[in-house]
Amino acid sequence: MNFISGECRNQITLMPDSIEEYVSEDNSVRVIDAYINNLNLIDLKFTKPQPNDTGRPMYNPKDLLKLYVYGYMNKIRSSRRLETETKRNLEVIWLLNKLSPDHKTISRFRKENIVALKNVFRDFVKLCIKLNLYGKELIAIDGSKFKAVNSKDRNFTEKKLQDRIARIETKIEEYLKELEDSDREESTSAGEKSTEEIAQIIVDLSERKELYQSYADELNQTGEAQKSLTDPDSRLMMANGKMDVCYNVQSVVDEKNKLIVEFDVTNDVVDFNQISPMSEKAKEILGIDKITAAVDAGYDSVQDIVASMNNGVDVHVSGTNFDICVPTDKDSAIDIISHENGRCVYFAERNIALCPMGQVLYPRFYKKHKGHGVFVNREACKQCTCKCTKETCGRRYEVPIAESDFSKNYDDNNIFVKQIRIAPKREIISRRKSIVEHPFGTIKRNMDAGFCLTRGLKNVSGEFSLAFLSYNLKRAINIMGTEKLIKCME
Repeated sequence: MNFISGECRNQITLMPDSIEEYVSEDNSVRVIDAYINNLNLIDLKFTKPQPNDTGRPMYNPKDLLKLYVYGYMNKIRSSRRLETETKRNLEVIWLLNKLSPDHKTISRFRKENIVALKNVFRDFVKLCIKLNLYGKELIAIDGSKFKAVNSKDRNFTEKKLQDRIARIETKIEEYLKELEDSDREESTSAGEKSTEEIAQIIVDLSERKELYQSYADELNQTGEAQKSLTDPDSRLMMANGKMDVCYNVQSVVDEKNKLIVEFDVTNDVVDFNQISPMSEKAKEILGIDKITAAVDAGYDSVQDIVASMNNGVDVHVSGTNFDICVPTDKDSAIDIISHENGRCVYFAERNIALCPMGQVLYPRFYKKHKGHGVFVNREACKQCTCKCTKETCGRRYEVPIAESDFSKNYDDNNIFVKQIRIAPKREIISRRKSIVEHPFGTIKRNMDAGFCLTRGLKNVSGEFSLAFLSYNLKRAINIMGTEKLIKCME
């Protein structure tokens, strides 16, 4: 018995009459086509929403946007690979009506429409809100590191620069000594460097030293902690247990259908002070005043938590359990007064203090002879890695205040100040990972977008606008189905 054999390549066959017959009715490309066809390019601020009056005709931005969205949904992000798909992929041929743009045109479109791509992402979020795909009750905020187009060798910190400068100086001294020794001898032994070669090496090392010194001087002038050469906006940070040059991408995910509400591309090494700005954007987009947010321990910043709670966000941080004073009046501001020794921050109107590590210190007792209030948090000091003192009972901070203010219940505006407990609810914290890790896992693994293709904070932001738009689109298709979603777009 023979193997299954195919048909002869020279056999003439009758192919379907139209490309339409190659794409099934439930194919996701029909959703991409229907959604993008209904977009208003002018309102979304695309650079060239209308065709030129004269000159060579240009490609419709909608066609290029369709190509990118399809590519990100199918692990194809490179402009060269997208160009190849336009010539061999039947779905792309159907989607673009047999158009095949050059890879430079494809790449230029993404670079020139960074703001518009973010607007398209938000437009689809608004559509999902109308379709009631967002629960608007619980959100999770998290950040993930994405590899930048910059190697660790081309990233410099002040310490790294000083180490390299010191090594170069040592080498220069060695070569100068070797040059002196060679000058004393009339001839050079076989295999040793000549005087001219040694002199050139010293010149090269001196130039490299000057270059590194210029980098160090630039860091001192700008106040930056790092300098990246290939992608100046990228930073060295911890990613997956190792140090790498990355971007820190923050996202807000709604619990109901794991849809992304908002995102932001930053080069912040840590996640501190991200709760308030991200939750405020999420509330504005969702059109609500109050919401519950779950975050991990990396967001444990007391000032940020207080600011978020005052703006109607019920924050639950993994691993935290402390009391903090907040006003009942939402509009009442918190004034932070630095302690005179510069090490402790005192909340005058809330009668609490913060240690250098950001932990809350509570009023313990009052020293009448000094006129100082003593603030302590023994539990925090026991677990703290920063040993501010050798005292076993924990660090004591003294703040010069009046005794009447040490135990007051009202602030200067006669607004009652109550003390509440910021203790995360287990049922909320346990759901955090399943909410916010879902999009990052899908984008990095299923969409093969775990690293950046572009350089610069703005360009990377446009790149992730496409990634998060494609993710939300795939989720909406999986939830509602192709036909139903297309009908909602009409």
